[in-house]
Amino acid sequence: MVLSWYVCLLYLHIFSVVLSIGPYFILFPLLAKIRTAPFEQLPDYLEPFRITVRLTKHAGHVLVATGIILTWITSWTWDTSWIVVTVLIMVASLYFIARAFSPLLRKLKAPHEDRNDLVNKLRKALIWYVIITLSMMWFMVAKPNIW
Repeated sequence: MVLSWYVCLLYLHIFSVVLSIGPYFILFPLLAKIRTAPFEQLPDYLEPFRITVRLTKHAGHVLVATGIILTWITSWTWDTSWIVVTVLIMVASLYFIARAFSPLLRKLKAPHEDRNDLVNKLRKALIWYVIITLSMMWFMVAKPNIW
């Protein structure tokens, strides 16, 4: 089998999708630890969240770059419905990730009285981010013709 540039780019694109979504699933078990850990141990449990957000940002850069190149070298156009919807969801996810995780993680690092409330918000943000990114992935895989 001969590997073409298209196949290499496609696999790089898929790998960056996995890196953008996958790490968030391992964070769910940490929520219980964050809820009950002594304040002094919280940084140990918050660090994986910070690393995950940073990793997904960089994977997102690769995802966008390979997506642009793949659209450019194939017959898909920028007004194709599934591409438009995917880009809109991606922009929404960028806004969401910037507003959802970092402020909550900063609040959890400082002494606070409402840790349960903050952990619940973090869990909700985690669930929403996974839903948003999985919906984006569905559009890329199913390629529905909406218009």
